[in-house]
Amino acid sequence: MTGHKATARVYQGLDFERPILELRQKIEDLENFAQNTELDLSGQIEKMRIRCEDLTRELFMNLTPWQRVQLARHQDRPLLEDYLGAIFTDVVELHGDRNFGDDNAIQTALAQIDGIRVVLVGHRKGKATRDRLDCNFGSPNPEGYRKALHKMKLAAKFGLPIITFINTPGAYPGVEAEERGQAMAIAQNIFAMSRLPTPILSCVLGEGGSGGALGIGVCDRLLMLEHAYYSVISPEGCAAILWKDSEHVSDAARILKLTARDLTRFGIVDQIVPEPLGGAHRDPETTAATLKGVLAQELRALQQIPAEQLLELRYDRLRRLGHFRRDGQICGSVEQPRRAPSSSELQPVPLSS
Repeated sequence: MTGHKATARVYQGLDFERPILELRQKIEDLENFAQNTELDLSGQIEKMRIRCEDLTRELFMNLTPWQRVQLARHQDRPLLEDYLGAIFTDVVELHGDRNFGDDNAIQTALAQIDGIRVVLVGHRKGKATRDRLDCNFGSPNPEGYRKALHKMKLAAKFGLPIITFINTPGAYPGVEAEERGQAMAIAQNIFAMSRLPTPILSCVLGEGGSGGALGIGVCDRLLMLEHAYYSVISPEGCAAILWKDSEHVSDAARILKLTARDLTRFGIVDQIVPEPLGGAHRDPETTAATLKGVLAQELRALQQIPAEQLLELRYDRLRRLGHFRRDGQICGSVEQPRRAPSSSELQPVPLSS
């Protein structure tokens, strides 16, 4: 996004970017003034552009966890529907859970990426107000998770890899969802995905909230966009529980260790997908192109692993995640889990259709 419209939208959502955006506005005003008066102000404008770029780089190299959460929720951040058109071809959406209904908060589809046939499962938030209401703001009901599981089992039946895209504040916590078995639906997904004999590749696009994310998040390789977050609870929920005060959301985001960098250090995330300077919403096309390349590479690597070995690696990866302290001593396994090799660790193979 470029121009004044993009600047105005960012002002509304991200206050911490205000110094950069004010400088960009000054540059734009100076350019307009130079154009109208035919004065040569190119030297001053170039200096201001360099200063703006340096200021942007400095800010985004030192983002706090809470600021990254704000970026992950940015109103202009690319969503699942943006990536589908930019990364995949021959997309055929699949509907319904064959039990209750079709939950728009989770989208499932057949598609191709660089000639590889895959099954897609992802959280859908919607853009316009009506779409967001139809998608329940990205918070799935039980039928959404049952739909996802049915399509993933279909993928395993036909030997198709699965790609899941995570972007949800959490599963819908309403009474109706609980009555229809929300917790059981998520638990069944986690159990079944750990045993599906086909490659599973997951990517956190924005928000990765609690069990709502885990319901489609069991995988062989977990990718995460640079400014996304993945957490057992939202910072607001954590602050409400620990401090009884919503003003402590920044502290909550810090102690939750929810950023891509933290989770990679813990061995939970396998690879961070870089975003353009300023976030994915600044340049959605570049973000999609980068993500497409990473997805294709990882799929090639996973396709080389026999199904039996893939399941062993997946189980071992899940069992070894994390560790804890007891009386000041680290307990549990702190070794890096055995996992499916990355694309850089395997020789590429020709793409199959």
